[in-house]
Amino acid sequence: MAKSQQTYNKTEKEKKRLKRREEKQKKKEARKAAAKEGGEGIPFAYVDHNGNLVDTPPDPSQKVQVDAEDIVLGIPKKVEGEEEEFDPVRNGKVSYFDFSKGFGFIIDSENQEKYFVHVSGLIDEIDENDKVAFELEKGMKGMNAVRVKKI
Repeated sequence: MAKSQQTYNKTEKEKKRLKRREEKQKKKEARKAAAKEGGEGIPFAYVDHNGNLVDTPPDPSQKVQVDAEDIVLGIPKKVEGEEEEFDPVRNGKVSYFDFSKGFGFIIDSENQEKYFVHVSGLIDEIDENDKVAFELEKGMKGMNAVRVKKI
């Protein structure tokens, strides 16, 4: 009995496989016929002036001409004499500090970012709400405030 059941399943699977193959062939022929008739039925996409895919042609009035020389790949080259002065010292306010645990947080006055500060990175003793000057250094979980001193 198991042998006849197995044979029945095999024949059913074969029928399904042949049916899928026929459907695939019909779709292929339909696409070929549509292409000969002028492309009806073929999905076509355009790229608009923002770089998004759309189904309507883009407005030629919004076309922007770009010179190949203006495209910069990688890091832009620095021009001599155009050297930026970067001040590593930042100012902020101590939002929280616990001496018993040995750490706290400083909020940068420019961008309101919160930075971790450890007691080992202190020059002066600090308390909450003190105005401080500090430098940033990459730590294990992000940027850390180091060389912290009161203003």
